[in-house]
Amino acid sequence: MLAVALGVLVIVGFGFRATGLSSEGLSEDELNKLIAVTDYRQHGLTSANSEHPLLMKGTLTISVIAAEKWNQTALVAAHPELNVPVESAIRLPNAIVGALTVVVLYLVASELFGIEVGLIAAALWTFDPLVIGFNRIAKEDTFLVFFFLLANFFWLRGQRVAESQPHRRPEPFYWATAAAFGAMMASKYFPQMIAISVAYNYTFQGIPATRWRIGKKRFLKFFLIMGVVFLICNPTILLPETWRTILKVASYRMIGHDSYEFMGGLYPHLYTDWFRGEPWYFYFVLLGTKLPVLTLLSAALGLVLMFQRKTGDGRYFVLLWLFIWSMSFLFAGGKFTRYVTSALPAVMIMAAIGVQFVARKLARLCARVFEHQSVKVYAQAVLASLVIISAFWSATTAAPHYRLYVNALGGGPARAGTMFPQDEFYDAYVQDTMTEIAKHAPRGARVASELPLVAAYYAERAHRPDLVCVELSDAVEIAKLSPGDFVMDAHGRTYFNNQAMLLRLRQASRPSFTITVGTTPAADVYVLDKVSIDALSGKDSAQIKNEAF
Repeated sequence: MLAVALGVLVIVGFGFRATGLSSEGLSEDELNKLIAVTDYRQHGLTSANSEHPLLMKGTLTISVIAAEKWNQTALVAAHPELNVPVESAIRLPNAIVGALTVVVLYLVASELFGIEVGLIAAALWTFDPLVIGFNRIAKEDTFLVFFFLLANFFWLRGQRVAESQPHRRPEPFYWATAAAFGAMMASKYFPQMIAISVAYNYTFQGIPATRWRIGKKRFLKFFLIMGVVFLICNPTILLPETWRTILKVASYRMIGHDSYEFMGGLYPHLYTDWFRGEPWYFYFVLLGTKLPVLTLLSAALGLVLMFQRKTGDGRYFVLLWLFIWSMSFLFAGGKFTRYVTSALPAVMIMAAIGVQFVARKLARLCARVFEHQSVKVYAQAVLASLVIISAFWSATTAAPHYRLYVNALGGGPARAGTMFPQDEFYDAYVQDTMTEIAKHAPRGARVASELPLVAAYYAERAHRPDLVCVELSDAVEIAKLSPGDFVMDAHGRTYFNNQAMLLRLRQASRPSFTITVGTTPAADVYVLDKVSIDALSGKDSAQIKNEAF
């Protein structure tokens, strides 16, 4: 029965994650992945997009090739609606892995807190709009979470074997943990996640009776196995150009933009900007406005219960997880919403603990009121179902643009795309924007935006390779604009270096048309005339105050 329940959650979760994958155009990050896939197919393993590990990109390559083969079949020729767009192909591996994460989350949560908490946490993960939104983009965080949870299932099972099953050897679980961590590091370079598991083991070392002791020799073998698996899954790390790219990223020589828009304000966006960058409460606002309300309240209660001894020793694992994650991301100046993905399983576990706590209280109350103990089971099931159904309903109403979901506390759909616009839209509008521009633009027209690579890609897809796509922040290119050219003013793509220019344009002219994602305005497109060109260049413009932004 348990296997059936998990199977249903995986299938339904995959349905949410995979349906309508091509309803949004590729983002700049995703297009870079597609370019890397093309490079691998033409030249073998290269350093393309090498600031990121290979494992996920390898699965994307397989998915893109499989989609192309499928699209060439006679069945698709007879039924064009079965064609798999490249947007779906590039995102499908993440949708699959995100759905399978249901199983490993259940395994970890049940090891820590029991089957009931495991099932509730798995169900909440299945239907949470924020989780689904991150699982539907071709970024490494979904793979990171899957392998982190897989590693810790083996780690926690090894603890159980060492502590309570002396007739069994725990070593196979340690080596499986190491292998999973190797795959995790080959998915995303987040070594701090390993510290969570090591720190959890360390908390038990002061207990004389503990049998869960790894020792130096086994830890040495542990990291050796992890390194071997990492190299197998990420062989491009051995290429010199990969290291040059990583060093460029680490020294901020490949940072594309100077700021990030959060709740209507612009903030510096380097990791080392610390308190000058996005505020420390960035992720608290994200969780407070993007989680379904009942999930949020349950997680808040679960966090309180983490500090009560009766919750069990598993609470130390969750607390260490939250502490190490917080130290890594809360105070960094450069933040993206997707970084919270690696903390969301802990949030779902806390929510499940909160649900279990309230459900048991309600069950005891109902048993006293109705003077029948059998009522307890139904009362617990009803409350858990209510929280899960609320998450399911939130996901259903948010589909297919899950990142734009805003709960009632955050203002609901009216506030969609206003708090984290760059990440909420994630360039989903560029395809539709370029399709519309392609219908009206004269031959050789220029299109200025902060996404020239993506714009050029979709101009080509719209059979308009003649369109010249340039960067809006490039003063040299802006000086070349002439009447009849276009400017894409995308929500979330205002930066320090283009803010004044866009403010002048917005005051001097009106958009020719607006592109929406779902029902949410996402990008204003201007067809330039002499007045708007003068506004862009700053000629005869009035002073624009920063607070007008």
